[in-house]
Amino acid sequence: MRLLTVAAMGQVDAAAIASGTPGLALMEAAGAAVAARARALLPAGGRALVLCGPGNNGGDGFVAARLLAEGGYAVELVLLGSRGALQGDAALAARAWNGPVREGAPDVLPEADLVVDALFGAGLSRDIDGAARALVESVNAAGRPVLAVDVPSGLDGDTGAVRGAAMRATETVTFVTLKPGHLLRPGRGLCGRLHVADIGAGAAAFAAGLAACGPALHRNGPDLWGPVFPHLTGESHKYTRGHALVLSGPATRTGAARLAARGALRVGAGLVTLASPEAALAENAAQLTAIMLRPCETADDLDDMLVDERLNSVLLGPGLGIGEPTRERVAVAAAAGRGLVLDADALTSFAGRAPLLAAHIADGGAQAVLTPHAGEFARLFDGTAAADAGDKLARTRAAAALTGAVVVLKGADTVIAAPDGRAAINDHGTPYLGTAGSGDVLGGLIAGLLAQGMPTYEAAAAAVWLHGDAGLRHGPGLIAEDIPELMPLVLAGLLPADSGR
Repeated sequence: MRLLTVAAMGQVDAAAIASGTPGLALMEAAGAAVAARARALLPAGGRALVLCGPGNNGGDGFVAARLLAEGGYAVELVLLGSRGALQGDAALAARAWNGPVREGAPDVLPEADLVVDALFGAGLSRDIDGAARALVESVNAAGRPVLAVDVPSGLDGDTGAVRGAAMRATETVTFVTLKPGHLLRPGRGLCGRLHVADIGAGAAAFAAGLAACGPALHRNGPDLWGPVFPHLTGESHKYTRGHALVLSGPATRTGAARLAARGALRVGAGLVTLASPEAALAENAAQLTAIMLRPCETADDLDDMLVDERLNSVLLGPGLGIGEPTRERVAVAAAAGRGLVLDADALTSFAGRAPLLAAHIADGGAQAVLTPHAGEFARLFDGTAAADAGDKLARTRAAAALTGAVVVLKGADTVIAAPDGRAAINDHGTPYLGTAGSGDVLGGLIAGLLAQGMPTYEAAAAAVWLHGDAGLRHGPGLIAEDIPELMPLVLAGLLPADSGR
């Protein structure tokens, strides 16, 4: 799904109106979509409290209130402001409402089976305060089901940030497509179940919105990367499926690299080699069978290994150690120009030295993916423009542009960004993935997909989604070791039944 910013969605509306669709028709369609979801949430003959704001979001609420009343529901409508102050299509929608209007925030919240939140839309330009904030807080305190129109009131549609206070919705109905704020935290946690309604803007208007949105922005999913996802044929064999190399830390610090290597193998890499200091070989050998082992003590050893061009993706970082030896290994791997995944210690070793890391990546032409969590990101990009670029999406895009690498900023709302500005927001996951070693497996999944020839941006986005899908399938009790073992089930749900014939 393509996402649109608030400004781009404004261009959709403007283009639809310019092409002959009246603004009131769009508002009627939006209100009808809200009313349809409200009917699904209300008991027969139930009571709806519709809270309308002074703009077009409030106009949608007036339409929904009218349709609910016509359907036999008891509707009480509260307008935050004066009916006489409404303008444009919102004023026309209010004129068609024949019921009473309570103007101003009530001192006591009326009883209702459902609250329809049509106070403020995604384009809110300032923090909610005063009577509006008090009304939002009273609804939240009441604990009643809330159906939000466009976004929960107080939510920034572009960043997912809370503007002073925000409604906590049970469900949210938005229009045409989702906005970044629906998926970025904390907004995602406030929206409840998301519904996207077609309001008749048309394909040409949507295209105008995409043109106004800048670099492509997606909700992460198979539609984004499915066309380049590895598919086997009858001629496929282990050497056509790529060879991933994972570097391990010293003895007693090998587990993270083994998790990554297992992830690379399970996601389809034909061969995986784990390279470690000689003192750690026995420790790794005791745990591994299908994954090959090689000794690797220094950056020079790694350089010698990478003479073999069949090693086409390299993962460094999990348990590798922090400092100059790791920086040297990264420089060697980057210079080899292979698919490169940097995580954990490899990122922390460049704390405050992001330009140096960018230079290494550029010198070798490496197709690199960086996978920091929030703490690693802060350390790596300290002192750069990426650290202060604003919301999570903006920071990730700035980091990708700075380093020339795809950046995966991990979290409950993982953002994947390419140097050219393309980005995806992932909401396909579960909190159960927040467990030790989970990120190491993710790095291995990316390395495994790179080994099979996927482009870096698509490989990173696909790995994040597969990782999330494994977590959703497992649920409670998940540990990192479970994630690779769930890949056959995850992939079976993704690939066609005749894959490999």
